[in-house]
Amino acid sequence: MQRINCFILIAVLVAFSPSSRFSKSLKEHPGLVSYTFRNEFAKDVPGTLDMIKSLGVTNMEMSSLFGKTPAELRKLLDERGMRCTSYGVGYDPLMNKTDQIIQDAKTLGAEFVRLGSFPRKAPFDLAQAQKISGEFNTVGKKLREAGLTFVYHNHGFEFQPWKENTNPGREAAPLTYFDYMLQNTNPDDVSYEMDILWVFHPGQNPAELLQRYPKRFKLMHIKDLKKGVEGNLSGGTPPENDVTLGTGQIDIPAVLKAARKTSIKYFYIEDENPNARQQVPNSIAYLRSI
Repeated sequence: MQRINCFILIAVLVAFSPSSRFSKSLKEHPGLVSYTFRNEFAKDVPGTLDMIKSLGVTNMEMSSLFGKTPAELRKLLDERGMRCTSYGVGYDPLMNKTDQIIQDAKTLGAEFVRLGSFPRKAPFDLAQAQKISGEFNTVGKKLREAGLTFVYHNHGFEFQPWKENTNPGREAAPLTYFDYMLQNTNPDDVSYEMDILWVFHPGQNPAELLQRYPKRFKLMHIKDLKKGVEGNLSGGTPPENDVTLGTGQIDIPAVLKAARKTSIKYFYIEDENPNARQQVPNSIAYLRSI
């Protein structure tokens, strides 16, 4: 009996050791986007980090400093054996206070600086795609020279039609302005973070997009869209439409399978639903099961 118990203990230790694979789909435990628990962070940063750590999450994409200095937030993360691998920033500070953003990202220990929005007019068009692509190339080069990687996070509106696809070796779907951005930004200076909900919602296939540009994506937001919700090109949907992974419309196993052949380094769960505290543990369990 003691020998059997010993084997059981070893199996448990291996299953939960840092070096063991998280699941068949993911090598490591997925990280988390801080925006998921934005309301909790606004009230109690240390307590929210403790709660997240209790879920087994140690890798954070910080979308805000939540009233802390970068040094203060880094100290809180270090004390818990957690890390910030990606730092989400706004358009104005990134473009106008780039040196400060670089300093803050390095203080946090981040590898990536992520932008998720920029000024635009609807509908998104070629002139806007050209302008932002040029700006991405400029700021991305500066970040690279400082030892950081710039990534842009799609939000859906970028998938307005651009032109017909005339390449016979690829699928016949029309190209979009997101294709334009990918094709007109320097791969050495500009990378992308795929938010799979904001690829699916405007009518695109996340797995196919990964296959089309396997080297351009470095990060991923794993999310799911409520069944019955019809997408559009607005770049917006109520937060209640974010649901527990595996219960919505997106074929997450197919997306993660495609992601294995890409350059994606970190996967983060993001859940904007007000009930994220109840949903996230179930999403983690789902990812572990597939």
